[in-house]
Amino acid sequence: FTDAPKPASQSKPVAATESFIQKPHFPTLIFQNDVQQCNDLNKTLLDLIYAERESGVAVNKSNTAELGSWHSATNLHKNADYAPIMAEINSALARISDDLTYSKDHVLKVTSMWSIINPPGNGNRAHCHPNSLWSGVYYVQAPENAGNIEFIDPRTALVMNQPKYENKKKRPRDCWTKANYKPVPGRMIIFPAWLYHGVASNVSKEIGRAGDRIIISFNVNQMKK
Repeated sequence: FTDAPKPASQSKPVAATESFIQKPHFPTLIFQNDVQQCNDLNKTLLDLIYAERESGVAVNKSNTAELGSWHSATNLHKNADYAPIMAEINSALARISDDLTYSKDHVLKVTSMWSIINPPGNGNRAHCHPNSLWSGVYYVQAPENAGNIEFIDPRTALVMNQPKYENKKKRPRDCWTKANYKPVPGRMIIFPAWLYHGVASNVSKEIGRAGDRIIISFNVNQMKK
């Protein structure tokens, strides 16, 4: 269970002297958790999600429905068939609550959950998730080149005057304006709901359903116990 960027206490100084140090403040936390032994879980989810699509229920959100992307209804968390993935999500949320010292009188609770199937040629437009504290994604199926999720620096004023960087040097993480995560089956990413993000087009060469990028996504709020 990892997060990025690192807390200020773990930041490396920019110079080899104790009098000149770097301390990042106001970080944007993104948590990553790889669910162990997820193969059976993912097979079950695949069957459930394709059956959901066959039911004919669909909504249009950030997905490119006009190109074939499918977005389920947002109430999957209420379906008992999804209890195994809900257990994994709740476990991760409990860890976040502990790590961030949230009130013990409150609990992080999933308030909506849905699935998206992006066949080759589909992606998701940049968006955020209003009226939520955290949002997350779990990768059920992700062939090679299925489309990274890209998070965008929330400090929009930064684009007014951007510095120039050395072309041959890796830019420090604290100077990034975008962060990309490759979809990996069994991986869960949880991020602030206000953080703008999008998904690159699926350019997988796999044929048929094997080429589909399939996720479970969810919104979270803090609720009184």
